[in-house]
Amino acid sequence: MLNELAVVDQVASTLATYAVEAEGAYTSATARARRSDTAIFADFCSGRGEASIPAAPSTVAEFVRYAAQDRAPATVARYLSSIAHHHRAAGVADPTKAETVRLAMRAVRRQNTTRQKQAAPLNAPVLDRLAVALKDSVTELRDLALLRVARDALLRRSELVALDVDDVEPASDGSGTVTIRRSKTDQEGVGAVLYLAPATLEAVERYRAAANIEAGPLWRRIRKGGDVTEERLAAGSVRTIFKKLADKAGLETDGISGHSARVGMAQDLTAAGADLPALMVAGRWKSPAMPARYAERQAARRGAVARFYELAP
Repeated sequence: MLNELAVVDQVASTLATYAVEAEGAYTSATARARRSDTAIFADFCSGRGEASIPAAPSTVAEFVRYAAQDRAPATVARYLSSIAHHHRAAGVADPTKAETVRLAMRAVRRQNTTRQKQAAPLNAPVLDRLAVALKDSVTELRDLALLRVARDALLRRSELVALDVDDVEPASDGSGTVTIRRSKTDQEGVGAVLYLAPATLEAVERYRAAANIEAGPLWRRIRKGGDVTEERLAAGSVRTIFKKLADKAGLETDGISGHSARVGMAQDLTAAGADLPALMVAGRWKSPAMPARYAERQAARRGAVARFYELAP
């Protein structure tokens, strides 16, 4: 019993030290997701009377099977990643590397062959309809500019709402650039400079003029009645805005998410002839898996079989 208490005390001490050292090393969204995931695992272990850290591989394997009952394999895999990180931070052995856990996860993936749902795209035809449908209220000007910037730069919602006025730079030809200071795949904050089309820059300027925004956060919360606040738009509001825009464009809104602009532009670029490496650069993807998934239907229409039938007499 004394040994168990000593281990618990040591783990708690190590985690406390790690929390101080890791301050600012990860995005708030990443830290929040890890806390949520490990809390879910801790609740599972508590209900079984077992330790969540250090956890036994058999406990983690059982958790995998339990979580897979109503969660997608990708979500379960994320839980494992958070559990592994928590154990490494505590300086104890990572139970997710055990063969029993690996086999449990492999079984989950084999049993669940349902394709992961993809966010519905907000593509060029949708943008064209919105440009006609939206009026000149400050809220609609903001929403249209928000969508255009999100599409041109293939931004994640956290990157989008983090933009300040100074991050947008006009060019002499009417186009512009936007600087992303930090992103999910750029934890060191190297940054990226991305292109904005003339129509996008014009939309941003119209919104800023209507909202009287000179500096600070680019995207602001707007109260009913058009009162523009000083508050930065919350990341969670992006999905709500995209759903509203989709509805106004006559789309089904169930599949719309904060990634819909990113998906839509990836599909538009592929349809226009962009290959996978170019798509990865445009969206700053480190792996080809996600952009390939986003654009698979457009790629199929440009594939060898499609070209064969186009050339057939």
